[in-house]
Amino acid sequence: MDNYLEYLVKETDNLIRIDKFLSDIDKELSRSTIKKLIDENQVLINSKPIKASYKVKVDDLIEIIEVDFSETEIIPTKLDLDIIYEDHDVLVVNKPSGLVVHPAPGHYQDTLVNGLMYHIKSLSDINGENRPGIVHRIDKDTSGLLMIAKSNKSHKILAEELKSKKTTREYIALVDGVIKNKRGKINAPIGRSKSNRLKMDVVSSGKPAVTHFEVLDTFQDKTLIKCILETGRTHQIRVHLAYINHPVVGDYIYGNASVNDYGQYLHAKTLGFTHPITKEFMTFDSELPTEFKEKINELKR
Repeated sequence: MDNYLEYLVKETDNLIRIDKFLSDIDKELSRSTIKKLIDENQVLINSKPIKASYKVKVDDLIEIIEVDFSETEIIPTKLDLDIIYEDHDVLVVNKPSGLVVHPAPGHYQDTLVNGLMYHIKSLSDINGENRPGIVHRIDKDTSGLLMIAKSNKSHKILAEELKSKKTTREYIALVDGVIKNKRGKINAPIGRSKSNRLKMDVVSSGKPAVTHFEVLDTFQDKTLIKCILETGRTHQIRVHLAYINHPVVGDYIYGNASVNDYGQYLHAKTLGFTHPITKEFMTFDSELPTEFKEKINELKR
């Protein structure tokens, strides 16, 4: 589901009425819209519907479902994008942690798409008005490489290569606990969580999902690993690592963390794909973000 907002309540927001809380964090949502959403049970607290008088509590997970923002104008915005490669057909960008990929409730402006629309006059529109050029996504609090299609022809070819598992995608993750095996393969189907509509989970009815990992370094109570995606399910790496009891450090949805300034320590480091026009296989690599490297150095000390 793309049309939703999720928010974890912090201590500073404790005991605020849910309707006021939502209007404060998302100025695009009017009081009447919020009331309608609550009345229609589209606002969930910890997966349960609530009344407008409910007062939020620390660590409540708030979910707003089925928000219609199709008429929201996407404004091209000058952002300091880290563009790794660009030609007439494709672009590769290195997304920082904290940057939302495309507009969605709660994040209508200052997304990667807003920045791309300022930088590029023409992008593919296969995925709709709110996701021009976006062939694949990474989570808001995940950093790293994304390929962008400038035309529908390029988009179709890149998407087909992704579907046929020919695209190379390697991630670096810092996880809780010490993984004893040097390498491993997690083969577990992923689908919508039965207890929380906004979370994914390993479920028997889910779609096939395979993640390979290799241990790069171990610390007192953390492990640095490389993950290679064989499939590309929503939140796949985060779900799979939590499933084997080694959640990504900083992941407050699937792990043990509280909301933090950096996000989760997960970085899409390497991206390889066949150029849709020249047919040359291209591989791109990106450095770990400064905060990620600092965290590793801290653990080494």
